Amino acid sequence: MKKNLVIAIDGYSSCGKSTLAKALAKKLGFIYVDSGAMYRAVTLYFLRNNIDVADDAKVVDALQHIELNFHSRDYESHITLNGEEVSDEIRLMPVSENVSEVSAHKIVRHEMVKQQQRMGKSKNIVMDGRDIGTTVFPDAPVKFFMTADPKIRAERRFKELESKGNNATTLEEVFENLAHRDYADTTRKESPLVRADDAIILDNTDLTQQEQLDFALEKVNPFLVH
Repeated sequence: MKKNLVIAIDGYSSCGKSTLAKALAKKLGFIYVDSGAMYRAVTLYFLRNNIDVADDAKVVDALQHIELNFHSRDYESHITLNGEEVSDEIRLMPVSENVSEVSAHKIVRHEMVKQQQRMGKSKNIVMDGRDIGTTVFPDAPVKFFMTADPKIRAERRFKELESKGNNATTLEEVFENLAHRDYADTTRKESPLVRADDAIILDNTDLTQQEQLDFALEKVNPFLVH
């Protein structure tokens, strides 16, 4: 096996990208990198410190004061922001409502892409996000583009929020948030969400988690040396 085999997973919000990425990493013994968590952590920092994303100077300065680190427990990816565990807080609605604007910022994206590319230089990784197969690792040998019915995606996200004790958000609000993020992600100027020409489409609207994992493993298997 190559020392730095990269599996890139892109797709819309709440399509189960991280679920598949974590399952693949566990099955293959790869490192899972949640690129979306990086943008969410930056968004959280901006919200806490009232950073105006329209002010490039403040954005540049803020990025100099942000240190992100991943650590893994049972193949669950956890992220720290300047030493503070923020894995749960970055999934709440205040961050969800602002992450598209922050992640669309050219300076933010360039900094995060540099960090992500460093992670894939010498390790076998599975990375999910919006532009992994197009911008971060355009030469990745295995690329997936995930999609699902918008209503199903909203229901999945709503149940996830409920499971974490967030009962203040309605299903309608989640649906509207996802629609807004889809529009923002696909129309932004900097690294918009698009399917790479060589990406394998994975529509998991009617698939179980095991079925989507089996599908992905079948596609990855030819690139593994047994």
